[in-house]
Amino acid sequence: MEKHFKRTTVTSALPYANGPVHIGHLAGVYVPADIYVRYLRLKGEDVLFIGGSDEHGVPITIRAKKEGVTPQDIVDRYHGIIKKSFKEFGISFDVYGRTTSKTHHEVASDFFKKLYDKGEFIERNSEQYYDEEAQQFLADRYITGECPICHSQGAYGDQCESCGSSLNATDLINPKSAISGSVPVMRKTKHWYLPLDKHEAWLRKWILEGHKEWRPNVYGQCKSWLDMGLQPRAVSRDLNWGIPVPVEGAEGKVLYVWFDAPIGYISNTKELLPDSWEKWWKDEDTRLIHFIGKDNIVFHCIVFPAMLKAEGSYILPDNVPSNEFLNLEGDKISTSRNWAVWLHEYLEDFPGKQDVLRYVLTANAPETKDNDFTWKDFQARNNNELVAVFGNFVNRALVLTGKYFDGLVPAITELTDYDKETIKEFANVKQEVERLLNIFKFRDAQKEAMNLARIGNKYLADTEPWKVAKTDMSRVATIMHISMQLVANLAIAFEPFLPFSSQRLREMINMEDFKWSDLGRIDLLADGHKLNKPSLLFEKIEDEEVEKQVQKLLDTKKENEQANYKAPEIRENIEFDDFLKMDIRVGTVLSCEKVPKANKLLQFVIDDGLEKRTIVSGIAKFYKPNELVGKQVCFVANLAPRKLKGIVSEGMILSAEDADGALSVIVSDRKVNPGSEVK
Repeated sequence: MEKHFKRTTVTSALPYANGPVHIGHLAGVYVPADIYVRYLRLKGEDVLFIGGSDEHGVPITIRAKKEGVTPQDIVDRYHGIIKKSFKEFGISFDVYGRTTSKTHHEVASDFFKKLYDKGEFIERNSEQYYDEEAQQFLADRYITGECPICHSQGAYGDQCESCGSSLNATDLINPKSAISGSVPVMRKTKHWYLPLDKHEAWLRKWILEGHKEWRPNVYGQCKSWLDMGLQPRAVSRDLNWGIPVPVEGAEGKVLYVWFDAPIGYISNTKELLPDSWEKWWKDEDTRLIHFIGKDNIVFHCIVFPAMLKAEGSYILPDNVPSNEFLNLEGDKISTSRNWAVWLHEYLEDFPGKQDVLRYVLTANAPETKDNDFTWKDFQARNNNELVAVFGNFVNRALVLTGKYFDGLVPAITELTDYDKETIKEFANVKQEVERLLNIFKFRDAQKEAMNLARIGNKYLADTEPWKVAKTDMSRVATIMHISMQLVANLAIAFEPFLPFSSQRLREMINMEDFKWSDLGRIDLLADGHKLNKPSLLFEKIEDEEVEKQVQKLLDTKKENEQANYKAPEIRENIEFDDFLKMDIRVGTVLSCEKVPKANKLLQFVIDDGLEKRTIVSGIAKFYKPNELVGKQVCFVANLAPRKLKGIVSEGMILSAEDADGALSVIVSDRKVNPGSEVK
């Protein structure tokens, strides 16, 4: 029998305060969490939504070092930016705290001390890279070198950003300190470890037997970790930024960020409710839900529960609805490569369109597998669904009611069988939306909510009140009454998904009080209820707006390729006499045209100083034929002729290949006689 809880604590993963937030964050964690919380509030349930910034850890210190400021400067700046972005997108936290707060330092320190005093940690000496020049131990991210997998330079001690492989610092080829550039040495250091192996038996039973309802991706990753066997995990590290380990002999050591960050959920609750926070974390009648991305599954399903169980007084999570990753235009979102759609930039380019992004991210939610965001799909979903389905129905219903009944909701006269079928159909939508929200299927729930608008459009199209108005206004009154009840239902159904649009819609229909239990009713707006003046709920997004966004990404990709460009290795030496065999000359392009049925080929006629010669070159992707006419290009004159697409090519035009594969023809920077030799 399913337990009924009195209240729900909802947490969302704490974003690192070393940069702004992007659409991957929204899609993976914050929009689904907000949808769920808004739904529970509409139902009148007792719910607390906890968020905050994760302000410790190596990424913060790296950013600070790069900018020549303190870590506190970094987290102060980005905590504000992140908090503002979430507010602007309607992420309705009850509290959005931070892990540099005094309360958090106290709660995290007390948590560690309680486990320490209970003997829940083990101490170990291990060898770790040490920078003798900087005189400090190096965190994984402070060590760079050659990736052993793809052999890219600049891989970090925990991950190669070129190929995405997870690494250990000791895997790197030719490791160097990112602080001083010197070669690090191995040195012994002491740390405290949480022995996860001690907790493996109960975790296996609790997850694999007790939580088979968890999403397959979450359950599967937990099972994989448990089947491999859990190992002790360090809870401290050598660093000067973070919460000091609160025991003697731990100078220069702080709590590992993975240990202190989830405690931030607890400390942020305490910051908000200093006198009653415990009931949200320790009462068996409280349900705990963690919304996270897939990179945090192990921490929230295995590590944090082990910490809570070891402490002894906390409840354990009831569900951890984790999403997979959202890609961008077919490529993995990367903050370091600036391959992202940043929320603050989105609002600059699409002011007032928060709900469009919320809608598209939910429609494409990576709930069980990675998904892709494209600007073309963004445009199509806005224009074909929000504008053509949702907005179209709302506008028609309001305009027609204004036209025929002066903006007053008319009374029903008599219901036909078709009216009754329509009413039953949209009453059934509530049950299905609710079922899907209860099992965290937000993508399907939003799709089902949109069916209300589809039902409305079909109802108006089938009943044709603009025609019936010529003969039977009492019938039109019934049609418009039902249509306006459908509009009111849409305002409720979409409140969790599109809060800004829902509010605007409620203002248009003059609807103040509403709750989830009202969904499906046909008496939400009383007979004679006064409607306000309608306006368009959504606007079309034009091709130019989308093309601008695509171009911005293409420019970013080109900048990245150029920044990371590594010239090909120099080929083995040749003898001078071999070089002398090549006859490289300058020729003037007399004509140039595309080769039929060959996308890559251009046919040149060149004045080589002696005669005219034909050369076929594979540069059609990079030049229009008329761009090169009159130019003086370098070409190999004594290359043996060869046939390309039936044309005899008498030489090779020389080009340089850029990082992105683009070819640039080698030209003379000042005019010379055709046939001049290149020496």
